[in-house]
Amino acid sequence: MPEDHFIGLDVSARSVNLCAVNGDGKVVHEAKLSSNPDDIVRHILALPFSVVRIGLEAGMLSQHIYSGLVEADLAAVCVETRHMKAALAAQLNKTDRHDARGIAQMMRVGLFKPVHVKTATSRRLRAVLAARQLLRNKLQDVENEIRGVIRDFGYEIGRVTKRDFESRVRELTENTILHGVSDALLLARRGLWEQFLRLDDLLVRLAREDELTRRFMTVPGVGPMVALTFRATVDVPSRFIRSRTVGAHFGLTPRKHQSGDVDRTGRISRWGDAMMRSLLYEAAQVLLARVKRWSALKAWAMQVARRRGRKKAV
Repeated sequence: MPEDHFIGLDVSARSVNLCAVNGDGKVVHEAKLSSNPDDIVRHILALPFSVVRIGLEAGMLSQHIYSGLVEADLAAVCVETRHMKAALAAQLNKTDRHDARGIAQMMRVGLFKPVHVKTATSRRLRAVLAARQLLRNKLQDVENEIRGVIRDFGYEIGRVTKRDFESRVRELTENTILHGVSDALLLARRGLWEQFLRLDDLLVRLAREDELTRRFMTVPGVGPMVALTFRATVDVPSRFIRSRTVGAHFGLTPRKHQSGDVDRTGRISRWGDAMMRSLLYEAAQVLLARVKRWSALKAWAMQVARRRGRKKAV
């Protein structure tokens, strides 16, 4: 009967350290490969022994390698980062080679916590959402800089819409020493604004084309951004045993510290997706403050607000 073997992969930007151990924990093969998934798959398939499990640490660098291993029908496992760090902390010397050995031993004894790797569709959607958020933040930074520069010279923009912002600034700075500075900043802002609108239109179109996202948007206060982010973050609903565990996945459940006579319940953990939490907060604010139509969700939220305050209700 052929002996089972286990492989650990320590992934870096340009290379991958591979270590294979047998059922007794003895190192039988080591190699340093490129980070190309095809090269890694070919190397593993050419090994003269069967491989039961392949482990690698979860992260941005490991996603494309994991996808390549799964497509080749190899039993790959992405291990939760904090869990792996704690398991490898016992090593005296930290090197890529030693980390690969440690990961291989974790695969052998089953001492690991697997994490879900997002599908390609979810990652592409997330990339669009992250790019839109980046442009929005940079746009806000440029606008704040413009406000600060002209305020230093005694000018006040006041409350204006996004579309009227540029005309208002040009009106204030025309024929002044600030014209050159404000013109350069306004041109940069215009480019950011145009690309932001482009991605915003793309997200609206994606929301309209997806039936599930349209169903999410029937919830009061939920728009295209919230619906698409929720879909991308949850990705595969079947990975959650109960719907209530989704809240914990987003970091919305309270911390817990219990030991002996001590039993403390703290604030929410905030371990989950920060973008998702922020958008859910915005959706709750819209539901309570702007949505006029009553629903079971809003009625429940208003009852909580009367008992424990608006912040708790949100």
